[in-house]
Amino acid sequence: MSIADIKKTAEAKMAKSVEAFKHELTKIRTGRAHPGILDQVHVDYYGSLLPIGQVANVTLVDARTISVQPWEKGMGAKIEKAIRESDLGLNPASMGDLIRVPMPALTEERRRELTKVVRNAGEDARIAVRNLRRDANEHAKKMLKDKLIGEDDERRSLDEVQKLTDRVISEIDKLVHGKEAEIMAV
Repeated sequence: MSIADIKKTAEAKMAKSVEAFKHELTKIRTGRAHPGILDQVHVDYYGSLLPIGQVANVTLVDARTISVQPWEKGMGAKIEKAIRESDLGLNPASMGDLIRVPMPALTEERRRELTKVVRNAGEDARIAVRNLRRDANEHAKKMLKDKLIGEDDERRSLDEVQKLTDRVISEIDKLVHGKEAEIMAV
C-alpha cells in the first residue's frame, strides 16, 4: 500500500462519515414537515417491526403536514399508534384510511434542546473523522518503521491527511451551523 492509497482510503471513509452525519441531521426535525422524520418509526406488521415507509405511502400535504396512506386497510390504527408512541412528539389524526400528521410549532426551549442534539451529533462526526486520521497516520508510521517509505514521505503523508481532516471537519461545522440556523428560524 502506498501513501496515495492511504490518503485515498482515508478520504473515502471520511466522506462516508460526512454522509452518515447528513443522514443523521435529516432525522432531527425542525418546524417544517419532512417525510424522512418518520423513517425511524417502526410498525408491528404481522409480528415483525417494519419502518413506516414499507407499509404505507408517506408524503407531504403542505409545509407543516405529513400524510401517511397505509397500503392495507387494517394497518391505519397500528401506524397511528406507532407514530404517537414514538419519541418525536407528534399527534397523528386519522381521516378514514388517511393519517394526517401535523407538525407542532417548536417552542424556544425545544429549539435549544435540538441545537444541543445537533452539536452532539456534529461532535460525534468530528470524533469519527479524527479516528480515521489517527488510523491513516498509524499506517504511514508503520510503513516508515518497515522501511517501505522515507521520513520525508511519512511527513508529507501526515501533512496531507491533516489537511484532509481539517477540510472535512470544516464541512461538518458548516452543516452543524446550517442546521442550527434552520432550527432556530421561527
